Amino acid sequence: MCRLLLIRDTHEFAIADHLRPFADIARHSKEYQGHGWGCGYLRNGQWHLYKTVRPIWEDDLARFGNTRLLIAHARSAFQNRGIVVDNNMPFFDGQWMFAFNGELRGVKIRENGRTGAEKIFHLFRRLDRGDPQASLQKAATLLERRTRYIRAMNLIMTDGRQTLVMCHYNEDPDYFTLRYRQTGEQRIVCSEPYPGEMDWQPMKNKHIEVISC
Repeated sequence: MCRLLLIRDTHEFAIADHLRPFADIARHSKEYQGHGWGCGYLRNGQWHLYKTVRPIWEDDLARFGNTRLLIAHARSAFQNRGIVVDNNMPFFDGQWMFAFNGELRGVKIRENGRTGAEKIFHLFRRLDRGDPQASLQKAATLLERRTRYIRAMNLIMTDGRQTLVMCHYNEDPDYFTLRYRQTGEQRIVCSEPYPGEMDWQPMKNKHIEVISC
């Protein structure tokens, strides 16, 4: 399954300083994370989106400059299928930036999308009535009722004003638990602690956190 990263800060930070340890996490993951990667970041109030099918550890990570808000995703394609750049995350619909990590088996919902992750994103957007946290909880509850088995359902999504992080899994907590680190005004959420760092905390399972941007 994929790897996720979010950084939110009140001050600008160098994007490469976080993509490099994230690339190391992806490269040494117990599941292959080389089916491409992508990132979205805000600069001067505008979203910038980058995606490629190249593994993140083979890319030029110094190209991105600085930001106050970054979301990144390294992809492990389900059954090694659909390896095209359009299936890479983050997905962006002009308002929300979305990245997903997990596996749902036997899902019975009708929703637009080429991949399961894209269908989950569209489900959230269809249910959104102006309260993103409530809409995400409603989508998660609906998916639990209509899915035979959820291995994991972790996601990060942001509209630049608020960010939603959901940690949800039913097996392999060492692999699927999202971790976070708070340093001053900087909040980092990642699928794993940065290599060599110990001051990370686990997110609660089946929990949605709202982070103001």
